[in-house]
Amino acid sequence: MEAFSDFLISTGIGDYVAAHDWVWPFCETLHFFGMSVLLGTVGVVDLRILGVGKGIPIAVLEKFIPLGVIAFIVNAVTGFIFVAGNPVGGPMEYLTNLSLQLKMLVVLIAGINLAALYFTGVQRRLEAVPADGDASGGAKAIAAVSLTAWIFVIIFGRFIMYNDTLLYALGL
Repeated sequence: MEAFSDFLISTGIGDYVAAHDWVWPFCETLHFFGMSVLLGTVGVVDLRILGVGKGIPIAVLEKFIPLGVIAFIVNAVTGFIFVAGNPVGGPMEYLTNLSLQLKMLVVLIAGINLAALYFTGVQRRLEAVPADGDASGGAKAIAAVSLTAWIFVIIFGRFIMYNDTLLYALGL
């Protein structure tokens, strides 16, 4: 982990963030907006798959997914800037932060879940679900994992700055 931290320091992002007071709040704004768009787009599709809003065909809602992809990319870039550009404790402060580690684990779970959606053929079957139709049990399971994962990404993301509170709550 120290080698990765050294690499992040060598990028000069931390120096840039420290020299420009506007970068951190600008990235925070983009990150929060990105997470809102991501959860908004993915969440609506997941809720429809779970049976909410049955009058809307799933295929119509899936057209919003590219916005979620763009939002995810924005969050990945700004998240990288947060870790690499941490002006207080440097990258190691975040890399050793349990809340960030849990957040990244849940993002990985969400990614594996998304791969399951596409590589098992479930997504193709979802396109055929008509308005008022029900998705399969497998699709509902994938949607439930997705929605839960992204909610926990937000929760653990908020705890990053309050990591001691999380550690205390976990008895660590």
